Amino acid sequence: MDSNSLYYSLELVAGSGHILTLEQRTALESSLVLLRKNYKFSRVLFWGKILGINGVYFIAQGRGEDEMKDKKNLYSLNCMDWFLLPPASDSMIEEVSKATKGRFMGDPSFVYEHQEIHRQGKGNEPVNEKAVITVTEEKRLAVSVHQIDAEVSVVPRGAFIKSPRGLVQLNRSFCGLSEAEARKLDNFLHFRQSKNMKKKSALDMGDWNPAMDYLDALSDDIPKGSWSLQFEFARKVCVLRSLLWFGLTFYHVPMTPQHGYIYIGDGTKNLDLPFML
Repeated sequence: MDSNSLYYSLELVAGSGHILTLEQRTALESSLVLLRKNYKFSRVLFWGKILGINGVYFIAQGRGEDEMKDKKNLYSLNCMDWFLLPPASDSMIEEVSKATKGRFMGDPSFVYEHQEIHRQGKGNEPVNEKAVITVTEEKRLAVSVHQIDAEVSVVPRGAFIKSPRGLVQLNRSFCGLSEAEARKLDNFLHFRQSKNMKKKSALDMGDWNPAMDYLDALSDDIPKGSWSLQFEFARKVCVLRSLLWFGLTFYHVPMTPQHGYIYIGDGTKNLDLPFML
């Protein structure tokens, strides 16, 4: 959610239990303004927080000229001092998947270790060699934020447009979805590089606008039923909750450009979802 409307946005997702203390809100209001100035971001989003056993990570996301590609994630332990997270590479994701398990500890310097035994040699005397994989919790945090963003970050259709140069930017003329449109998952999109666009037939793409229809719709997600759509606040606010990543909540006020999402959870994926539906 945009840091410029933090107070207002937090009230709209409070029905999910996603709240911050008055001290945390006040600290974020001032520190995110300085963060935007110091790093020269176009805008700054309060992404959410990941709950650890001994501490909490507050996450912010800075956006550049291209809203999709020019993104940097930062974390804080006190809502005031911010530290850049490293970009999540394929090798880092693989190491984290092997070495980490359980909940976050809340200490970015905490080290996870994983031993692998590789059998080498031929004949009657093979040699076993041990390889130890070590991963800091800071890297695990970077991977978790990257995965949550890639799988469940949501925007309403038309909120972002793709320019002829390929830049993804805010649509200044976006006035919001109608109430009827907000009741359909087809009108909510994943804010990531499209994965299903090449699978669409020419018939499906006949009426599509390339400036707006370049993202995957939530209705195409597998398994079906991984999103909960409800209207709250006297049916004035559309709220989407992810059942794949518990704690991800998206809101949109129909007929207005107000929208955003926040994640407040323990950073673990609900792998049991296919058996719950």
